[in-house]
Amino acid sequence: MQARFGISIPPVASALPDVIDMALAADAEGLDLVGIQDHPYNAQFGDAFAVIGACLAATGRVSLYPGVANLPLRTPAMLAKQAATFDILSGGRFELGLGAGAFESGVVAMGGPARKGRAALMAIAEGIAIIRAEWRPGQPVSVVGTEYTVQGIEGGPAPRHPIGIWLGAMGPHALDLIGATADGWVAPLPNWMPWEQWSAANARIDAAARAHDRDPRSIARLAALPGVVSDRALHPNPQGTDPIHGSPEEWAGIIANLAHTGGFDTFIYWPPGFDVDQVQRFARQVVPIARKLLAEF
Repeated sequence: MQARFGISIPPVASALPDVIDMALAADAEGLDLVGIQDHPYNAQFGDAFAVIGACLAATGRVSLYPGVANLPLRTPAMLAKQAATFDILSGGRFELGLGAGAFESGVVAMGGPARKGRAALMAIAEGIAIIRAEWRPGQPVSVVGTEYTVQGIEGGPAPRHPIGIWLGAMGPHALDLIGATADGWVAPLPNWMPWEQWSAANARIDAAARAHDRDPRSIARLAALPGVVSDRALHPNPQGTDPIHGSPEEWAGIIANLAHTGGFDTFIYWPPGFDVDQVQRFARQVVPIARKLLAEF
């Protein structure tokens, strides 16, 4: 799988013009992906899907995805319809990041279900089944589950291209589910899962994929890379929950190491604030060096 590069943007309601500017910068600089964070219970955030629509309308090449869509507050039947519509309107530039909801208290406060453990895992598995069934036009959708049941409708519309369903997860059983059925893993930020744990998580996904007769290489791996691209070498060597602070060469070396030892193929930069200059530095200085290093493997 060819390496991809992108950025993650928070949909801050008071800064929506800046959000669009960041997406435009990613598009102009040749990046592959823009992720829009989805935390509906955050009073400072606008609706991620409305923002994605605006970014898709403003750009012409880059792909957009929710990073990741809050399944408890967005039913899978409607997510499937929204995703297919975005993909059709944009000419095939939408991917679907999906998660069980990072903050249960926020989900419950907004009227969503309180799911933990097995219930949360079943909701994701059933949600994936419903979404994929709805993307098959002309076929009946029939998924009877413990968390979701959808029957009596016909699939459609079909997306413009095969949309990837990328799960944002970190628990062992959720990683198994990714290997068994998902199209990708959106790794959490290091403050949720320290750098040193990423390789083992990818190995678990690989094992689950092989157990279900899937090629692990068919599952995308998205690494979240928070930090600052500096003018000078700072020897970052991030550990634990550290962000990355270093020169373009150091950033590229970290990316190459994540690809070589961790199995990652997609690298999503989380810049500080709404800093177009940092997006440009990442795209113009880090990405070319990283691509060169990756080509040597």
